[in-house]
Amino acid sequence: MIREETARLRPGDRLPSSRELMRLHGVSPVTVSRALARLAAEGRVITRPGSGTYVAPAVTRAGGTADLSWQTVALGDRVVDDAEVSGLLTPPPDDVIPLTGGYLNPALRPAKALSAAATRALRRPDVWALPPLSGIPELRGWFAQEAGGDVTSSDALVVSGGQSALTHAFRALTAPGTPILVETPTYPGALAAARAAGLRPTAVPMDRDGVRPELLAEAFAVTGARVFFCQPTLHNPTGATLTLERRGQVLAIARAAGAFVVEDDYARYFATEPVPPSMISLDAHGTVVHVNSLTKVLSPSMRVAGVVARGPAARRLRASQVVESFFVARPLQETALEFVGSPAWPRHLAGLGAELTTRRNALAAALTARLPAAGIHLLPRGGLHLWVRLPPDRDEETVVEAARRAGVMVSQGRIYYPAEPPGPRLRLTHSAALRLPELAEGVRRLATALEAA
Repeated sequence: MIREETARLRPGDRLPSSRELMRLHGVSPVTVSRALARLAAEGRVITRPGSGTYVAPAVTRAGGTADLSWQTVALGDRVVDDAEVSGLLTPPPDDVIPLTGGYLNPALRPAKALSAAATRALRRPDVWALPPLSGIPELRGWFAQEAGGDVTSSDALVVSGGQSALTHAFRALTAPGTPILVETPTYPGALAAARAAGLRPTAVPMDRDGVRPELLAEAFAVTGARVFFCQPTLHNPTGATLTLERRGQVLAIARAAGAFVVEDDYARYFATEPVPPSMISLDAHGTVVHVNSLTKVLSPSMRVAGVVARGPAARRLRASQVVESFFVARPLQETALEFVGSPAWPRHLAGLGAELTTRRNALAAALTARLPAAGIHLLPRGGLHLWVRLPPDRDEETVVEAARRAGVMVSQGRIYYPAEPPGPRLRLTHSAALRLPELAEGVRRLATALEAA
């Protein structure tokens, strides 16, 4: 009887409840349970605990190809969207100039010094042994020293890169279904990680000096959020650096709200002018969870980052690390420690700072000359990007596609917003192109695309 009823329904339709089936057919709960179990074994229905029983998609096979459409029902409606992040990680074709991306091009990476550090690391007697779950002590101590203030090695946790650090932090600090405050615009990878954790990103506006404290206080009050994610130093994508005064205000506001501040501090190594101290170095109450990554400043494959936290939050972060991935591979940790403890580290930072200054100025000059109608948000104190405002009558997606056809890749602004963007924007990267003349040529091609769009 239930089989006949299933045949009358369409794939994806919900069957009556077990109680209703008992009433309709005058049978016992055991009979209904056995019938549904048999239909499930035959692939005719799919049971979703807490939701009900549904008619499975019809299985049809053509040419021996398996029909996997049943998974749509089994997986439900929780989607992990990687489209925007994957786009930023996709290398351009050979004939396309990249004015997008988040990593240093191969010429700017200290590849030889990293290889030498790896060679030294592999000679260490315990390099293939099980590392401490929180990370090798010397590397934890280094991340603590970089954070500043009274942070100690016991406060630091070594994880697999900055993206992993954000994922751990978002999952550990607040529950699915709750809001998380973010600067707007903000890093798309953080938005993707927050949504994958079941959080609802809520925008807090910025200006040229970073997040606006009065609007942050209002957002905490209105949403009841308990986490604020920010990039106070060389913010991605705008390049803004939060002033020292505002850093103190943000900490006071978060503490009054009983909330955490997740400080993504990876861009500190790209500063070419003095920047304020990290927020965690100003924090005495366990408000800040500090993230520092070596990936972007060294190599995409140097998946090593440090997370600094104190109190119960630190214990929960460590538990999240163990449950998800146990620990970071010891050879990679030892290589990172060898590199940052060698003369190659300060030498790399000094050379990189000079090169980034030259590239930033070259990109800004080309934009001013070729695209006077497009406004540069600000000239940052370093970093990898410039944030550009397009004329309001231009369609952002049309411009990006026209640029691609003209042979230059740019990053469209809408992916940096948790909600509707205020107007057409582009993020232009000066660190991805191999040679300096490519920046001018890339802007020339972008100007051509803007005229055609």
